[in-house]
Amino acid sequence: MIRLVTTDLSEATDGREAGDALVTFVACAHAMLDPGTPEDRLRRLEPRLLAQLPTLRALGVFELFDIKDPALAAMLADENLNM
Repeated sequence: MIRLVTTDLSEATDGREAGDALVTFVACAHAMLDPGTPEDRLRRLEPRLLAQLPTLRALGVFELFDIKDPALAAMLADENLNM
């Protein structure tokens, strides 16, 4: 189980959602970055990955970690502009 520490738990009630959001984001990102992932699976993974962003932003994850993959970083930056 992943336990995340934050001072603002408004987006995560008991910590479980926070851990689930992080695990889902990382799993989706890994699959999306795998060149062997079929296109139809990529289309299903993207909205799932993006759905985790509000929780991860509320926890300050992106203030602590940088996204190194340029395509994934651009997608998240684009999503940040659209919010």
